[in-house]
Amino acid sequence: MRNTAIVTGASSGIGLAVSRMLCRLDYEVFGIGRTFPADAWADSRFHPTVCDVLQTKELLDTVKQIAAKHRVCILVNNAGVAYYGLHEELNPAKIQQMVRTNLEVPLLLSQQLLRDLKKNRGYIINLSSVTALGSSPHGCAYGATKAGLAGFSRSLFDEARKYGVKVVAIYPDMTDTNLYRNADFTVGEEAEARLLPEDVANALEYILRLRDGLVVSDLTLKPQLHRIRRKNRPPQQQREPKSE
Repeated sequence: MRNTAIVTGASSGIGLAVSRMLCRLDYEVFGIGRTFPADAWADSRFHPTVCDVLQTKELLDTVKQIAAKHRVCILVNNAGVAYYGLHEELNPAKIQQMVRTNLEVPLLLSQQLLRDLKKNRGYIINLSSVTALGSSPHGCAYGATKAGLAGFSRSLFDEARKYGVKVVAIYPDMTDTNLYRNADFTVGEEAEARLLPEDVANALEYILRLRDGLVVSDLTLKPQLHRIRRKNRPPQQQREPKSE
């Protein structure tokens, strides 16, 4: 039976890049997403799995069905949502969406699959953010959810490491994805001012290729330049931000 991975947020961006990498390593990959384009990337090892991660019963039923028929060795908690701006300008619906997507869902999926991952000496990969490592003005709630995910990762690793489970938190800086669709800024134009989804996937591949018994539990990825681009400004008017 082929080793299997479950990846959330797999229809685009980091999740799609990670899914492609895992298929290249000959994993059976169940990619969870709300929608997949009609011309989606095709690979016999990749199974687009349409599911809204905020529909808890549907999500848990889906992963239970996968685990019942496949040898799940990797869970990648990648799905995420972000709203930026002054905290007082957010609303309860946006805050709840971030808390549930960025923190609740990884906790639920990890709990549901942990027995399988112990049996298979597998991996839980949590996509956190550099915002978890410091203060995040104009992104307080988002940064808090990612800090919570980081704390969960550290504690779960210490809880499950004696069973062979590797729990890893990856902290990407600004990456060229649609995460910033709700923001008034996006990644810088220069290649040195942004990460690519493939950079994160390559980092994850490095983690998977480490010798048995060695774990990189935390990994931070940053572009060389620390810049953003305001969406209402031309590309050449970029600036060094005070914080992400």
